[in-house]
Amino acid sequence: MKADHDRAPVLEALAEYHRQGRTSFSPPGHKQARGADPVVREILGDAVFLGDVLASGGLDDRLTRGRVLQRAEELMADVVHADHTFFTTCGSSLSVKAAMLAVAGPQERLLIGRDAHKSVVSGLILAGIEPVWVEPRWDTERHLAHPPSPADFDRAFAEHPGVKGALVTSPTPYGTCADLRALADVCHGRSLPLVVDEAWGAHLPFHPDLPSWAMDAGADVCVTSVHKMGSGLEQGSVFHLQGDLVPPQLLKIRADLLGSTSPSVLIYAGLDGWRRQMVLHGKELLGGALVLAARVREAVERLDGMHVNDRDDFCGAGLAHDLDPLIVTIEVDGLGMTGYRAADWLRQYRTIDVHLCDHRRIGAQITHGDDEETVGELVSALEDLAGAASGLRPVPGVEVPPPAELRLEQVLMPRDAFFGPTEDVAAEEAAGRIAAEMITPYPPGIPVVLPGERLTEPVLRYLLTGRDAGMNLPDPSDPHLETIRVAAGTE
Repeated sequence: MKADHDRAPVLEALAEYHRQGRTSFSPPGHKQARGADPVVREILGDAVFLGDVLASGGLDDRLTRGRVLQRAEELMADVVHADHTFFTTCGSSLSVKAAMLAVAGPQERLLIGRDAHKSVVSGLILAGIEPVWVEPRWDTERHLAHPPSPADFDRAFAEHPGVKGALVTSPTPYGTCADLRALADVCHGRSLPLVVDEAWGAHLPFHPDLPSWAMDAGADVCVTSVHKMGSGLEQGSVFHLQGDLVPPQLLKIRADLLGSTSPSVLIYAGLDGWRRQMVLHGKELLGGALVLAARVREAVERLDGMHVNDRDDFCGAGLAHDLDPLIVTIEVDGLGMTGYRAADWLRQYRTIDVHLCDHRRIGAQITHGDDEETVGELVSALEDLAGAASGLRPVPGVEVPPPAELRLEQVLMPRDAFFGPTEDVAAEEAAGRIAAEMITPYPPGIPVVLPGERLTEPVLRYLLTGRDAGMNLPDPSDPHLETIRVAAGTE
């Protein structure tokens, strides 16, 4: 039977819930906004509370006989050519952990691109999986990492027999993509699964001018954050499965191990409605976004001191396979400033928020939610930034080491270092010690230091100069990085 993508099962069930005028003597305790604080109601609006009902025993009956969520997931799977789809309400940070746990377990090994998000490292710590790191493709000129190539993974498989599969991040937060089709072939030639952290790529299936996405490229499991480039609410995530290398029941129980027993119907509704929106109007909406993004790229490229990274910068031999043009990455070091300074100035003086910043760049994502007015505000703000740059107080530079010095030796398993005995040492005295915590510039959220890695002087200098220049380091125990948590009794 052909799927009816005009339907939105979660939204329809929510409308029916209100039509019936149900009275609940179960959570949530706000009782359809009646008990919520008046100030909260004024700021959030009652619609938030009206959409906040129990998934089982509210939206559906206690045995979920209406199959509301299942029908919504089946429609999502149909449109993106997956065999199975699962909605989650704890973000892709949960979804990627569930995918990892479905492929490897304690003391088992998994090939992972070293440009992975911190959620992947959290999965290693929780599960006790041993990572076999695959080096990214380093752009030494721009101090930027792109996804590893299929050849990189092929060599790693050959050098590390017995690994359980591979995990790659594509697209990266900078929009660069791996050659997923070739990478899937590398994995499947060994009858091993490929997991793709495609958190930044939920929109990719819905327009032909966007890079290929994981399911069409043959990946076994992919994780997408619908709240990033789609219309979902924050924490709205989906993972898709195809083929027989990862049993769907196994993936489901691994996700259940980590997920909430009180999922948000609001988030489910956002996922369901976004799928319908993309099926009915996605090509038109994303086509409009592509036109706007091209316009922004052209306008910013004309500004003195700024450069928009395009395919010529990011793609080619030794670099990325493809680029999502909706992620507009702008170099601002020509203005004599860091991306941290640029992001702060745009927020303070032009009420513009960017999606990432680093030691020399800012990133602006253009989506189907943008229009001529919003991109006009962005370009105008960047013009003002360029004009104001010469009058700004200088900020300290960031000492970025070459790629070879950025990579740290993995001495202990991440889990063993994280849960083992630790002590805090002064950052200036930490070289040679084994880290017992992650240290992650955020965004984009790719750890520089992992538990179990031996700290070095160049990496510590990078982090300390980055901190002084405005780098955000949210996960170490001392966010000011005066001290670093290390494995006790190790030198």
